Amino acid sequence: MKYKRNTWLSLLAITLMSSCQQDHRNQKDAVVAGREPVFQNFEYVGNDKIYTQNSLPEGHFYSPILQGCYPDPSITRKGGDYYLVTSSFVMFPGVPIFHSKDLVNWKQIGHVLDRESQLKVETAGISAGIYAPDIMYNPHNDTFYMITTQIASGIGNMVVKTKDPLQGNWSDPIKLDFGGIDPALFFDDDGKAYVIHNDAPDEGKELYQGHRVIKVWDYDVEKDQVIAGTDKIIVDGGVDIAQKPIWIEAPHIYKRNDKYYLMCAEGGTGGNHSEVVFVSDSPRGPYKPAATNPILSQRHLDKSRSNAVEWAGHADLVETPNGEWYGVFLAIRPNEKNRVNTGRETFILPVDWSGEWPVFEGGMEPLRPSIKMPQGAENKMNSGEFFQNGNFTFIDKFDGNGLDDRWIALRGPREKFVEERTNGLVIKPFDVNIKAQKPISTLFHRQQHITFSASVDMYYKPETESDLAGLACVQSETFNYVFGVTKSGAEYYIVLERTEKGESSIIAQAKLAEIGKISLKVEAQGDDYQFAYALDSGDFENLGGTVSGDILSTDVAGGFTGAMIGLYATSASDIKID
Repeated sequence: MKYKRNTWLSLLAITLMSSCQQDHRNQKDAVVAGREPVFQNFEYVGNDKIYTQNSLPEGHFYSPILQGCYPDPSITRKGGDYYLVTSSFVMFPGVPIFHSKDLVNWKQIGHVLDRESQLKVETAGISAGIYAPDIMYNPHNDTFYMITTQIASGIGNMVVKTKDPLQGNWSDPIKLDFGGIDPALFFDDDGKAYVIHNDAPDEGKELYQGHRVIKVWDYDVEKDQVIAGTDKIIVDGGVDIAQKPIWIEAPHIYKRNDKYYLMCAEGGTGGNHSEVVFVSDSPRGPYKPAATNPILSQRHLDKSRSNAVEWAGHADLVETPNGEWYGVFLAIRPNEKNRVNTGRETFILPVDWSGEWPVFEGGMEPLRPSIKMPQGAENKMNSGEFFQNGNFTFIDKFDGNGLDDRWIALRGPREKFVEERTNGLVIKPFDVNIKAQKPISTLFHRQQHITFSASVDMYYKPETESDLAGLACVQSETFNYVFGVTKSGAEYYIVLERTEKGESSIIAQAKLAEIGKISLKVEAQGDDYQFAYALDSGDFENLGGTVSGDILSTDVAGGFTGAMIGLYATSASDIKID
């Protein structure tokens, strides 16, 4: 085919322009080792013995359904759609929300609190922030509510709303005029609404440490506010105040057969945790406890039993369209040294409500790793778009297609320090380090197994001794490991630092023969953690031997979160190479 000269020149110009644009894109996306680290090829592998030794029987699915730090679950249903939320403390975005059609296969559809106008936790400690969210659908106005306590910035108890959780767009917080924690909403058949919550006893009436009460308020749906003067104590102390029960909290009301059932956690969120239930002819009480309380607990069982699950409680119930009942609740899976590195996780059990009281099936017996699926369900949890559980591998190439919802930051938006490219994730270092109660430039993935490995490739070249990037294993700002690359004089080093109670010490360091691409890995078998690095796709070399995961355990570090694995960068490192 022949072209006219002008046409040929035009085609040549277009070709040259396209080539220049491609070169520009290649330069923009090229991986260059600089002060801003570029991360590629993150891989998390979970390999717990309980799953390798307990394959799924036909018609079963694993519990917990959400492994790692997903505590204080709450659940609601509209038609055939279930929605579940959990606590998030100072994680940003906050309040992860999951959707399911069958209670077995869950998909994370985002976060309820995904804007700075909703979540103000910039200077809060890691176990402050968002406590015990409750999600509830109100059929009278076709609206979903998420009510919670934000322990930061003077917000306190608050509620947000949306018409469609699948679309998100939750409202900005509406501050509620009452104290205490753990609020929940109840919408009665007649359209009236109520708020129940944990609170301190009236002034001068606290009988012992941990003495708390459950209060109820009438709630004005039009104004989204409790009605002044309607507060009433409906539970004082717990099931039997003569036994001095502690931390009655996490209340929920359910209506069944014209009776009102109040279910609460009792005993605190640790080893004495349990779930108890009361009944009344009115949502405002008086409430009578069940003679069979508690209806869910593991506190009375042999602590030396194999595959122990502990701390069970803080539950919420949901009825399926088929009339089956299920309950979600938190519990922990301790490692061989009874440490709690995976944090408080979301479990599920069927609930038998054929009698007067709801009964968690097997809830007072040693919890098993799997349960029977609801009618008509098919287990697809480790395929496609659904949230994984059991043993699994999660791979993120960081290829510019958007951050997975499981990645979170602390105290501020991810977008302020993360730049996505087609061939890597850039983390722009803040001038604060991981020990600060401020937003930090670290992207976190929860530790979801007792036995796991996590690895990532990093391109990085620090410019000053205050520059550092790598992996961080974090329980809190005062309990963590930092494993990264830094500089001392004209030399580059890989270093492993342990911080316990805010005091830091270098466990090991090694001079790097070259700088540029480095692969980093952390792996754990129970309490034994190891950190290793490889230069330019070579073999991994251990740094620091085997170290204890004690400081990554909730019961050692305190607080309410679980361990997290972070992709970390800072321009304010305080690590000094000897």
